[in-house]
Amino acid sequence: MRKVNLPNKRNAFTLIEVLLVIAIIAVLAVVVFVALNPAGRFSDARNSRRWNDVNNILTAVHEYIVDNDGSLPTGLSTGMVETQLGSCPSGGATLCTGASAACVNLAAPLGAFLKSMPLDPQTGSAATSGYSIAVDANNIVTLKACSAEVGEVIQVSR
Repeated sequence: MRKVNLPNKRNAFTLIEVLLVIAIIAVLAVVVFVALNPAGRFSDARNSRRWNDVNNILTAVHEYIVDNDGSLPTGLSTGMVETQLGSCPSGGATLCTGASAACVNLAAPLGAFLKSMPLDPQTGSAATSGYSIAVDANNIVTLKACSAEVGEVIQVSR
């Protein structure tokens, strides 16, 4: 019997094998993308910055009070209703639901304690920062982030 030499066969993947690998990689990529939820991570990052900003502003207010023998910063008064922070004129845009339309500008009084007034990472501007402040009858200062995301309430009182 005579042996016939066949052309050399190359070891290669079949089309089915290649398509199967691509499908598995695609499924894994979708699962990882959904698990990481980048939009949710961005919202969490902005809320984290809001928490930091609220604490920084409130700390600056209290440092002002300590340095000025218990006096509130210019623009704040005991029993003050919730008011936006910023330089907007009377009747400015209200980013804070329930806050008065007028703003109180604390940039000058708190200038020694803050390099610059923090602004909301998504909606803040110099005119309307995206934060509000209120002082109750007992001089408890409450600071709030007006545009908190994912149903989170960002508010600190001291």
